[in-house]
Amino acid sequence: MSKVEENWERLVRAALKREHSRGPDVPGQVSDGIAGNVPSSLANSRHIDAILRAADELQEEDPNISRILCEHAYSLAQNLDPFSEGRGVLQFKTGLMSVIKQKLAKREGGMIDRTQDIARLREFYKMYRGKHKVDELREDERKLRESGGFSGNFGELERRTVKRKRIFATLNVLRTVVEELSQQVSPEEADKLIPEELKRVMESDAAMTEDLIAYNIVPLDAASVTNVISSLPEVRAAVSALNFRGLPKLPGDVAVPPQRNADVLDFLQYVFGFQVDNVSNQREHIVLLLANAQSRVGIPEGTEPKMDEGAVQKVFGKSLDNYTKWCSYLGIQTAFNLDALSKEKKLLFVSLYFLIWGEAANVRFLPECICYIFHQMVIELDEILRQQIAQTAKSCISENGVSFLDQVISHFYKILAAEAISNDNGRAPHSAWRNYDDFNEYFWSRECFDLRWPLQTNSLFFCEPPKVKKSMHLPGGNKRRGKTSFVEHRTFLHLYHSFPRLWIFLIMMFQGLAIVAFNDGKLRMKTLKEVLSLGPTFVIMKFFESVLDILMMFGAYSTTRRLAITRIFVRFLWFGCASVLISYLYIKGLQEPSRTNGTSAIFKIYIFVLGIYAAAQLLVSFLMRIPACRKVTDQCDHWPVIRFFKWMHQERYYVGRGMYEGTFDFLKYMTFWLVVFGAKFSFAYFLQIRPLVEPTKFISGFKIVRYSWHDLVSKNNHNALTIASLWAPVFTIYLLDFHVFYTLISAVVGFLLGARDRLGEIRSLEAVHQFFEKFPEAFMSRLYASPTKRPATEATEVRIELKKANAAKFAPFWNEIVRNLRDEDYIADREMELLFIPSNTGTLPLVQWPLFLLASKIFVARDIAVENRETQSDLWERISRDDYMKYAVEECYHITKFILLAVLEGVGRLWVERIFEDIRESLIKGSIQSEFQLSKLPLVLSRIAALMGILIQEKTPDLAKGVVKAVQDLYDIVQHDILSYDKKEHYNTWSILAKARTEGTLFSELAWPNDLELKSQVKRLHRLLTINESAANIPKNLEARRRLEFFTNSLFMNMPVARPVRGMVSFSVFTPYYSEVVLYSKDELQKKNEDGISILFYLQKIFPDEWKNFLSRIGRDENVSDSSLFSNPNDLLELRFWASYRGQTLARTVRGMMYYRKALVLQSYLERNASGDPEEALGEDDASNTQGFELSREARAQADLKFTYVVTCQIYGKQKEQHKPEASDIALLMQRNEALRVAFIDEVETLKDGKVQREYFSKLVKADVHGKDKEIYSVKLPGNPKLGEGKPENQNHAIIFTRGNAMQTIDMNQDNYFEEALKMRNLLEEFDSPHGIRPPTILGVREHVFTGSVSSLASFMSNQETSFVTLGQRVLASPLKVRMHYGHPDVFDRVFHITRGGISKASRVINISEDIYAGFNSTLRQGNVTHHEYIQVGKGRDVGLNQIALFEGKVAGGNGEQVLSRDVYRLGQLFDFFRMLSFYYTTVGFYFCTMLTVLTVYIFLYGKIYLALSGVGERLVVEAGVLRNTALTAALNTQFLFQIGIFTAVPMILGFILEQGFFKAIVSFLTMQFQLCSVFFTFSLGTRTHYFGRTILHGGARYQATGRGFVVRHIKFAENYRLYSRSHFVKAFEVAFLLVVYLAYEYNEGGTLAYILLTVSSWYMALSWLFGPYLFNPSGFEWKKVVEDFEDWTNWLFYRGGVGVKGEESWEAWWDEEQAHIRTLRGRILETILSLRFFIFQYGIVYKLHLTGNNTSLSIYGLSWAVFAVLIVLFKVSTFSQKATVNFQLFLRLLQGIAFMLALAGLSVAVRLTNLSLPDVFASILAFVPTGWGLLSIAIAWRPVMKRLHLWKSVRSIARLYDAGMGMLIFVPLAMCAWFPFISTFQTRLLFNQAFSRGLEISLILAGNDPNPGA
Repeated sequence: MSKVEENWERLVRAALKREHSRGPDVPGQVSDGIAGNVPSSLANSRHIDAILRAADELQEEDPNISRILCEHAYSLAQNLDPFSEGRGVLQFKTGLMSVIKQKLAKREGGMIDRTQDIARLREFYKMYRGKHKVDELREDERKLRESGGFSGNFGELERRTVKRKRIFATLNVLRTVVEELSQQVSPEEADKLIPEELKRVMESDAAMTEDLIAYNIVPLDAASVTNVISSLPEVRAAVSALNFRGLPKLPGDVAVPPQRNADVLDFLQYVFGFQVDNVSNQREHIVLLLANAQSRVGIPEGTEPKMDEGAVQKVFGKSLDNYTKWCSYLGIQTAFNLDALSKEKKLLFVSLYFLIWGEAANVRFLPECICYIFHQMVIELDEILRQQIAQTAKSCISENGVSFLDQVISHFYKILAAEAISNDNGRAPHSAWRNYDDFNEYFWSRECFDLRWPLQTNSLFFCEPPKVKKSMHLPGGNKRRGKTSFVEHRTFLHLYHSFPRLWIFLIMMFQGLAIVAFNDGKLRMKTLKEVLSLGPTFVIMKFFESVLDILMMFGAYSTTRRLAITRIFVRFLWFGCASVLISYLYIKGLQEPSRTNGTSAIFKIYIFVLGIYAAAQLLVSFLMRIPACRKVTDQCDHWPVIRFFKWMHQERYYVGRGMYEGTFDFLKYMTFWLVVFGAKFSFAYFLQIRPLVEPTKFISGFKIVRYSWHDLVSKNNHNALTIASLWAPVFTIYLLDFHVFYTLISAVVGFLLGARDRLGEIRSLEAVHQFFEKFPEAFMSRLYASPTKRPATEATEVRIELKKANAAKFAPFWNEIVRNLRDEDYIADREMELLFIPSNTGTLPLVQWPLFLLASKIFVARDIAVENRETQSDLWERISRDDYMKYAVEECYHITKFILLAVLEGVGRLWVERIFEDIRESLIKGSIQSEFQLSKLPLVLSRIAALMGILIQEKTPDLAKGVVKAVQDLYDIVQHDILSYDKKEHYNTWSILAKARTEGTLFSELAWPNDLELKSQVKRLHRLLTINESAANIPKNLEARRRLEFFTNSLFMNMPVARPVRGMVSFSVFTPYYSEVVLYSKDELQKKNEDGISILFYLQKIFPDEWKNFLSRIGRDENVSDSSLFSNPNDLLELRFWASYRGQTLARTVRGMMYYRKALVLQSYLERNASGDPEEALGEDDASNTQGFELSREARAQADLKFTYVVTCQIYGKQKEQHKPEASDIALLMQRNEALRVAFIDEVETLKDGKVQREYFSKLVKADVHGKDKEIYSVKLPGNPKLGEGKPENQNHAIIFTRGNAMQTIDMNQDNYFEEALKMRNLLEEFDSPHGIRPPTILGVREHVFTGSVSSLASFMSNQETSFVTLGQRVLASPLKVRMHYGHPDVFDRVFHITRGGISKASRVINISEDIYAGFNSTLRQGNVTHHEYIQVGKGRDVGLNQIALFEGKVAGGNGEQVLSRDVYRLGQLFDFFRMLSFYYTTVGFYFCTMLTVLTVYIFLYGKIYLALSGVGERLVVEAGVLRNTALTAALNTQFLFQIGIFTAVPMILGFILEQGFFKAIVSFLTMQFQLCSVFFTFSLGTRTHYFGRTILHGGARYQATGRGFVVRHIKFAENYRLYSRSHFVKAFEVAFLLVVYLAYEYNEGGTLAYILLTVSSWYMALSWLFGPYLFNPSGFEWKKVVEDFEDWTNWLFYRGGVGVKGEESWEAWWDEEQAHIRTLRGRILETILSLRFFIFQYGIVYKLHLTGNNTSLSIYGLSWAVFAVLIVLFKVSTFSQKATVNFQLFLRLLQGIAFMLALAGLSVAVRLTNLSLPDVFASILAFVPTGWGLLSIAIAWRPVMKRLHLWKSVRSIARLYDAGMGMLIFVPLAMCAWFPFISTFQTRLLFNQAFSRGLEISLILAGNDPNPGA
């Protein structure tokens, strides 16, 4: 142990030395040391940590005091855990003891005299107070804050505030330790040691530490002076409303902080045993909900403000809305009488609900379960309320006291956790375990009341499933409750099961169009009769649907409601009988006319029955699906007939009721789809179906005498296979082109809607210039909250004053936007000054515009005036053609007059007045040109500019003389060169002036400009007269331009009018974080890749102007070296932030989201003028001066009341324990953003009874004054919260810490902008704006993808994403009304969603795409999702092909899981027909159509192979030429255009045209084509198809960590091969084989050209899939890289796997991982069936060999298998195992030689004695390679069988051979291209923008002979 102590002591010394050497004020450093390492397993770790931190601080001042504090901390730790059982406690104690020894103040042995310690602490306390002048601290800070003196120096106030907090924190620790030590001595001694006076002082100081007591937003448990949020009337009213009134008396031992009264939450805590921190958290939550509801109604008045009844009712109604609906659905009474509830009772029940919710942990995903718990607890509470004295609830009493967590939530958690374990980490079938939805839906029936109250834990509901390992069954054995009402079977049939109406519609339309086409388009009786065959088709398909209902419910029959099961079987019987009856009548009816001349009686009966049935179906559908009718039928639910028909038509669920829209909305989306129908079915009839009619008729009657092979299936069936091969690709296109037409028409509609919304009106800097003078008025009308509206007036003077007032109020907002652009380094200092708007608060009679609008205008106007020879009116007309030139001239005139009058006094002032009066008179008379020599105007302007140049400087004696001389020069120029009129009219004045000039006293009296406004005007005039270059390109940065263009454009878009900050909707921002980059470290910035490129180098080249601006901002020269920046701590920190703000980092996201608070502070600060409060109103000058606004206490309080930001860093606790840099960076972000809150899961280990016990806590922390975490809340969880998907579980644990009525979900790769934050309150008003028959529950927000400039791939992804999040979602929201939640940054109605299961779903695997389920859930629960484009949020996207592929694979896999989900099933069933179509084609239908696009190629090629190999194709072409038709051409063209992304590009192009203009849009599109975007889209097609299909077939969808860094590295060949081998390469080789075989054996009259035209899309797809990853790979064609890649690939290919070997290291390990998804018998059978297609090659080709001649005997095929078997034996002989090779080396070599010779001899004999030719050998390869792959695929599918037969090693050897062959076929073309250097150069230019390309080439040159530049 001594060795351990010695090592720990050295470590502690080093930590303390580092702590003291760095000091507390080094920027960016988070203090560390022993104080930061208190184990969380210690129950009082916060207190111990504070003591140790104080000890560290006081070490230098008094080591004895430091020693006393450390000893006391050790004593506390010892008392809390005497046996050191907790995790890390023993190490902590050992380290702390070492620290104590270092103090050298404690002697070994002997007792410590505590009385002496108390005395020392007492004296030190007094000394410390005096030294730091504690009594003066707060007063000084208050005076500084109120005086406004801090405005010029923000840092001073911040420094003083931090200093005060630290001092009081230390005093608080000293006081606490004194009190605790005093308890260890007698009371008499304690009184002697601590005088009463000192006690009073300590108590007074303790009252001053309110901001040191942990609180989140509102300090409810501590009085506050600095935080004024507690003094706001609405907050005081909310707190008062919760006070304890009319409730049973609490026992005296209930602890309530002295700063507040007992309230209803204290009562509920005592009764039900809620956790202390949960109660504190929900207390603040409810207070803020009430306060914000009150502020929306009105601000309460009076000394004791009261809550408005309406505000309380709004909170109550919304919070318990789901509960009341649940009671209504179950047909039970609510636990309280809604009509007789008092305000106090409402608040009591709201508090109870949120306390349950706040402690429910994973049960929060079960909203109706929470309703059940709440219902029972209210009933129990009702009994307790009748008592005089409060009693504890029996349901929550346990052995350890009263605990809601232990007695209620833990029981639910245990069964949830047990089921989560049984899902085998997502590998078990969904049908084998209960997910969150299954548990929640149990509470949708009255059966849930069988659980009783208190909970009966032995009920079937709580029975755990049998455990896979160490099975420990609960009573009841394997009996447990199964799935509830739905089973997620893994099958493609879900697509039909969920959307039967779509498939019935498509099939019936196809059948109807085909019937019409086969009857030559003539409507006659025969046609009509055949059309009536749609009746049997309909009922048969409905019968199939009912069969699927029965099959899909398998696994839930025992637990589903009997009524639901009855419905399934009743429908089965009904449709079964109907299908039999209607089909029988139709068939019999068709047979009868052949024997009679008229229509038969049976056929009439058929028509009658069919008519009745169709009418009934139409009536029911009409009543159930048409919104207006649906509303009526819902009101008639009490009628048995209506209920029966509704019950038969669709199942009744708790969700999905009332999902109809308003009539007008219905008509809009119905019209949309009718247009789509018209286009789609016209195309289908004229170009797909009708052209195939004649060929079909011919083929069906064509007699084929002889086939090329041994025919097994084509005889006597009218050539059915031939017809199928002709129709199949056309039919698949028929199925998918619905999506094509939807895409095209939705693009047009989206374009028109965007134009209507005025998107893209300002799309250039020129437009910003043109419309700038309209911005202030637009801003005031939309973004400025003013209590009164000014009346419109036509008076010119009033209008000018109004424009000036608008400009004055707009100026501070605009200037803050510009200032933030500068802080973000998008613009330079000079650009910032040019963009600033003057305050416009002075006396000038005009609006002063930014200098970037007026720059150089004076010089142009001067030249016009000098050259002008016409009249004054003509001159002014020429100047006024440019508005800003006119404004510049007017402003120059007025400012010059204003400045000269202010500067000159006495006689000089008289001269100025005279001159300007004469000018005014001349202008009135129109004689300015005759009375003034305008040709000399340049002289005047130059003299004025010189004068202003002197006046802008600080006054000195020399400058004072210079001013006089400058004014005299100006006087002389004016008098002698400018004035040309007769001066006799004012002779006396001119005489005085002449005399004064002669005597030299004319300008003797000068006043230097000291006034702030005057100085600013002098500076402005100087700039007006000196800036002679145009500012038309200001700002130069493209991102700054884009942002300003969008912001200014949005000012003219339709948006709700903003309410004042005090009355706005409150909201939270919520960001989940796991382990991504927080802040780039120095090492990460410097680390070079293999090309010698570092992240910093990359950023410098990509953003050169921003780099230059950054260096200017930190005061560095632009040529400074990187090493110089790295050596300076301050510069290094700024550099780290600069780089991080350009990546996809948490730092960037936090900065962006904190702009919300900054915007609210600014808005609140400036709106106090309009609030009507004279005490808070600002002066006119202050209203435009925003300097220091962020430190306004009132404004900050208002912002905190309305805005909260929580980042849920799931593993932050572990990161801190492991000293990960991410933890320090997160702490740094908290320091820099005081309103930032971090939530995390803390795992605490303790030893109990010799066993490790883990406890989990949800914790919320903020930064304290020491740069450490301050724990605010710590809510214990029932267990590990991660039972399902990680991200939603992470969100769920932390959602209890969010606040407000709305919540914006922001991902870790997003950004925000200050100017957009200004519009947030407008967006939030959408919740109260009309958007149909239901208010919005999710507000969709536009996104801007900021990663588009990184590479061409990033650009493709950016454009594709932008198209979807703008134009696509615009149409989904309106008119289609099916927009869901597609991730972030949507804004949720927070209370609506947290009472209905949260903002995502978390069941393992099925909810892998967790975000979209929030939209599903919201829609099913009668929510409304809208979309708004006047506000935008930044978003990063994946920028490399591998990242993109992983992301798209994740999304496609998620969509595959959605196909199986109950949410999609219910939406597909319950939407009306048109919304169902919209929903299908924009979710799972998109991916299914994508898969059909690929399947079309396979169907087409396999059909062609059948025709070619069977010989049918040749006969048909030779004899009839029927295979050449327009239908097949149309189908293939459609498929090809879809494949290469043309249809995807249409919305993109229209979006470009709308927002960039036509020319830019065309250029952008052409640029994308030259950058091979079609290759990218074709490749993405394969990615989506593979993962979507594989997920439905086998599962395996999982979260893919794509990484969000900069892709500046070359991806190795082997890595690409691993990633794309099965998803792209294998499928591409199959297509290539099909094409080669088709080329070899198809009879084609058109020759090569016809072949190319027919197969171009297929070849394009195959080549794109094979070479796409290498085409888009940086340095993919550089010879050195290619050589290295080949070596790496061969090493990987032949490296043997083993235990612990990863797939990245060995082919064998990777190959095993690739087969992991095939786990079930069903999967093995399906794989086997799919693999059978590979045998068609061998079967067809062997009959085409010269060897076989015309022999079509089946024995030929048998012999080919014998040859194949010989080849397998030869391969096995040549590839013996290493062990056998070592043991029998000579024998095996001899055997291999003999086998080789025999094979060669056999081949020679065959060539000599038979007709075997060299082409036959190559043909045999084409035959046997696919056969081998098919056998290999089957063997892999049946892996267990192969292992039992001891064939697995042979299978693996063959698989390695195939992978080696495929790899070489891909590698050889790459190596050949790498021989030519220009290809590599072309690729670099193709992939990256020019700046990076130049940087890349420079780095390679600089690397020189460095063999490893990345080292």
